[in-house]
Amino acid sequence: MSGTEKKHAQRRAFNRASPDAGELARGIRAGSRTALARAITLVESSRADHQKIAQALLAELLPETGKAVRLGLSGAPGVGKSTFTEAFGRFLTGKGHKVAVLAIDPSSARTGGSILGDKTRMELLARDPNAFIRPSPSGGTLGGVARRTREAMLLTEAAGYDVVIIETVGVGQSETAVADMVDMFVLLLSPGGGDELQGIKRGIMELADLIVVNKADGDLLPAARRAQVEYKTALHLMRPKSAAWQPDVLLASALKGEGLPEVWETARSHHDALAGAGELDRLRAAQARAWMWTEIREGLFAALKAHPKAARLIPELERDVAEGQTTPTAAARRLLALVLGEEGQKDA
Repeated sequence: MSGTEKKHAQRRAFNRASPDAGELARGIRAGSRTALARAITLVESSRADHQKIAQALLAELLPETGKAVRLGLSGAPGVGKSTFTEAFGRFLTGKGHKVAVLAIDPSSARTGGSILGDKTRMELLARDPNAFIRPSPSGGTLGGVARRTREAMLLTEAAGYDVVIIETVGVGQSETAVADMVDMFVLLLSPGGGDELQGIKRGIMELADLIVVNKADGDLLPAARRAQVEYKTALHLMRPKSAAWQPDVLLASALKGEGLPEVWETARSHHDALAGAGELDRLRAAQARAWMWTEIREGLFAALKAHPKAARLIPELERDVAEGQTTPTAAARRLLALVLGEEGQKDA
């Protein structure tokens, strides 16, 4: 049986079974990696019965969450995110930490399939007993971030992982999505020729709490140092996200394991600075509120598409909009009026 066939067989067995929230909670508290993996599969499931159990599980474990350092890691393809994450994760486990990596894989817009290859790319970290790697398909959600990544993060925290790293695709709006669920957003960049700031969007730079120039070794070291100076200059021209923290630019070589202690020390300093100023609690509270509204929008959209009358009207509205017979705004209002008007009549 191939790896793909085995994975599908495991998922079918999971779907046939009836997971128990209490049993999973006990397994997670006991440090069972199997229970944690099953719980994350549960929260990622779109089945209504699975979602009901997942929410009961999360409610039970919620008091045991929130104690981890939450780091977001993003960067363009080819910058060495997986290599850096593995090296950084192994450095942390070597210091006695338990590290969870939630790696968001790009889903195909046409087939919905994803690569899910992070365990292969992080083979050494995947075998570390103090590390847990979970690749999840982005599922086409905004920014390539899996919709249930936040809930998976809570589960890993309840399982005792004290550092959670969310590694994202690094395309489009993914940086914003990740920055909205972590304490510290780390932007990983690589040295190159010419103007280092070309192609780096201001919005992405403004999100960064720390920039790490990777591959700072060998022939690339001089270029990495030049890039460090340019990025530092650019950061000083931007307003910091927090009055308690000034973003910095560090050099690192994941290949040689250099610069990793400095990255972790900076992450800890950032965490302490925000906590000391009371900003960490405010940040997480704001993120929780934003998460609630994201769920509301997602839920309303799903309910709208599933509404019988809306389902019949949608093709007609799409055709009228495409042919210029009506505006998108007018079509949207007509659809919402149909559903919301009907719901209002029911309530009355």
